[in-house]
Amino acid sequence: MNRDEKERAQDRLRKVEIEADQFRKLQNETIYFEQQRAINQIRQLVFQQALQGALETLNSSPLEMLMVTIKADEISNIICEHIKQYNREVKIVNTGTVLQVGDDIARIHGLDEVMTGELVEFEEGAIGIALNFEAYLGRVINALAKPIDGRGIISRCSVYEPIQIGLIAIDLMIPIGRSQRELIIGDRKIGKIAVATDTIFNQQGQNVICVYVAIGQKASFVAQVVTTFQERGAMEYTIVVAETADSPATLHYLAPYIGAALAEYFMYRERHTLIIYDDLSKATKSSSQLGEGSMTALPIVETQSGEFSAYIPTNVISIIDGQIFSSANLFNTGIRIAINIGISVSRVGSTAQIKAMKQVVGKSKLELAQLAELEAFAQFSSDLDKATQNQLARGQRLCELLKQSQSAPLTVAGQVSTIYTGTNGYLDSLEIGQARKFLVELRTYLKINKPQFQEIISFTKTFTEEAETLLKDAIQDQMERFRLQEQL
Repeated sequence: MNRDEKERAQDRLRKVEIEADQFRKLQNETIYFEQQRAINQIRQLVFQQALQGALETLNSSPLEMLMVTIKADEISNIICEHIKQYNREVKIVNTGTVLQVGDDIARIHGLDEVMTGELVEFEEGAIGIALNFEAYLGRVINALAKPIDGRGIISRCSVYEPIQIGLIAIDLMIPIGRSQRELIIGDRKIGKIAVATDTIFNQQGQNVICVYVAIGQKASFVAQVVTTFQERGAMEYTIVVAETADSPATLHYLAPYIGAALAEYFMYRERHTLIIYDDLSKATKSSSQLGEGSMTALPIVETQSGEFSAYIPTNVISIIDGQIFSSANLFNTGIRIAINIGISVSRVGSTAQIKAMKQVVGKSKLELAQLAELEAFAQFSSDLDKATQNQLARGQRLCELLKQSQSAPLTVAGQVSTIYTGTNGYLDSLEIGQARKFLVELRTYLKINKPQFQEIISFTKTFTEEAETLLKDAIQDQMERFRLQEQL
């Protein structure tokens, strides 16, 4: 390359460098300009808001006073003060756009956070139920678009933790676990609702959110239930959903879904929940467990003349984990709570019992189950051997310890002490009519004089040797006191 060609090449290189520098400078100026424009827009918006506030302040003063006292620095101070107070709140709203409406069905675009089955509100106040038809691909549904193939929307964890009902007959014989679905079924006025309300009372201090759904009940009855909740302090952790008898049938249909949505709200926030459906004659929302939260359902269904078999082919029976059957015959004989142990069942069994309950149960379930057969046999035989007489006497006393007053659920420690006393023969020396009175006084004696027993059972969930020693001493002391009282 000669000298001239070399100089021309260097000149072209310098021009390219100059053009590149000019391009970079222009690009930076463009970016700076856009930034300044955005900043100026924000400043202008803030200034407009502040100026509007300042003018409103000035307009609120009399004109004569403004003409006399108005100063430039005062206007500046007012504007600066409004600028300091300026605050733009950002609200996130989950909204959608209605694309088509027809036959009471609205097609909506958006609502990404809405789940199937949740309620949505339209601008004019109308309420609808969200359905995602694509979610039904591969599913079996009925005419109401409810899945009937048994596949849940969310996975259920295994039941391993009990929800204490506070009634010995249930916690002992048919224990219920968190996230379980246990049907309460029976005739009118024989204690079904008492079981449900006592369960709510027993959740006080247990960090459980309760939802009571009254479906088609009389307004006076709902008011009575709410009053009872308030008197017992249960409304602090309870939500009542009420659609009374005079409400439209569509609202009766929606009530269980509203209650389930409320319970699921707390469940998704890792809280344990309990929901009561009273009275439910149609399908109920499934209860479930997700993560650390759970949703336990106790639907109530009324039978006619004890006709339990009529509900076997229905969808109510198909979605529950067991049933508690209230018997009119037992109720009429004075047994409270009147639960027929023979046909009542909890499919999780002792899995939903704490270790302390398992340790003291012993053969009580078998003895109670055999009691009815022994009593029937004793009616036709006057000559019973000693072993049969003892077994019959033990079963009758165990039946006494299952009796409880309404609205008086027992703590776990109270149940453990009661069951242990009965299964170990401490009641055998008492008359049948004395057994219940002795147990009530024993629980009171333990609470006052042996508080360590309650603490051990509550914290360890185990019937330790120390707890057994404390209980034996309490039984012996109370038995001596009880006999002296009876002799006076």
